[in-house]
Amino acid sequence: MSSHHVVREKQEPALLLLGLDSFPDEMLGQLLEWSPTVIATRETAEKLNMRGIKIDWIIDNADPVLQSDVRQLDPGTDTAILAALKFLVDNGYPSVNIVADDLDLDEFKPFAGLINLVVFHDRKKIYPVNSGFSKWQPAGAMIEILSTPTGLRFTGLLRAGYQQYTAISDGFFTLSFNSDFIFIAEEL
Repeated sequence: MSSHHVVREKQEPALLLLGLDSFPDEMLGQLLEWSPTVIATRETAEKLNMRGIKIDWIIDNADPVLQSDVRQLDPGTDTAILAALKFLVDNGYPSVNIVADDLDLDEFKPFAGLINLVVFHDRKKIYPVNSGFSKWQPAGAMIEILSTPTGLRFTGLLRAGYQQYTAISDGFFTLSFNSDFIFIAEEL
């Protein structure tokens, strides 16, 4: 007997591809595994097209389109990130995986409470967390806090450097702080 799952639209995180220069093909394959909605910039779309990867949306307002059935998302005066995240929020997407060569967390902050977002950048997985966040990690795993929270308290971690921490042992670590959210990074 075999089993299979029906993947409904928007069930899996959308995939926003802003840059692929430092992202391994194997990890891209994992993110594409469940056929997410794929949104790309024109430059990234050209790289995906050369690899035979289907694109759903291109953030651009110029023709021609690289593939059939690709829709264009006109950014207007917005940046590509802003246009794509507005589109995803407005269309009810609950989550998005973002692959980026350049990182400016300020561009993601307005969306941290509106959509679950994970940013893959520089061999790191970056995402916002709320106070009281808890997660299991193996001993020695590195956690980096990319925001400057007030009143930071943590358990299960040992300070390893400026805003860097390591998991003391296999198990859960927790983070508490006085901000609405902070961005943290895990090494891939």
